Amino acid sequence: MPVIDPDSAPLRTGTIYPAPMAALVAGRSSRKLGEAAGLTQYGVNMIILQPGAAASARHWHEREDEFLIVTQGEMLLVDEDGEHPMRSGDCAAFPAGQANGHHMVNHSDSEARFLVVGTSIDGEVAHYPDHGLKVVLGQGGPRFFHEDGRPFSDGGG
Repeated sequence: MPVIDPDSAPLRTGTIYPAPMAALVAGRSSRKLGEAAGLTQYGVNMIILQPGAAASARHWHEREDEFLIVTQGEMLLVDEDGEHPMRSGDCAAFPAGQANGHHMVNHSDSEARFLVVGTSIDGEVAHYPDHGLKVVLGQGGPRFFHEDGRPFSDGGG
């Protein structure tokens, strides 16, 4: 059936981030709407941010496009050009390969939500410029590296 009940879609509350980055996304959860619909070529996720939460560390993708629309509340889009207030109905797009590290942050006193749609490519690489890290995403799970290619470990490796 093509109709999806967002509240019954899988809820994700954890993070793939290693310990130094995980605290950034405390208070973030997401509903995997695309997964609930059986989509495999792109992801569709409702991101839910409690006050003070960030959706992710600032990042950019080598081969995946991202599009988002704010559906509830107010938040800031933080990218290479600064902070941009976003409200319900506002949209942003991040083409693949453009090194514009970005993330959404909820500095309001209320829950905020946005819908994000992005391509899903096995072996995708995302870069985290504020942390000097990158992640390779694939079927074997996420693997973090320093930007120079050395494997990253939570122990400071």
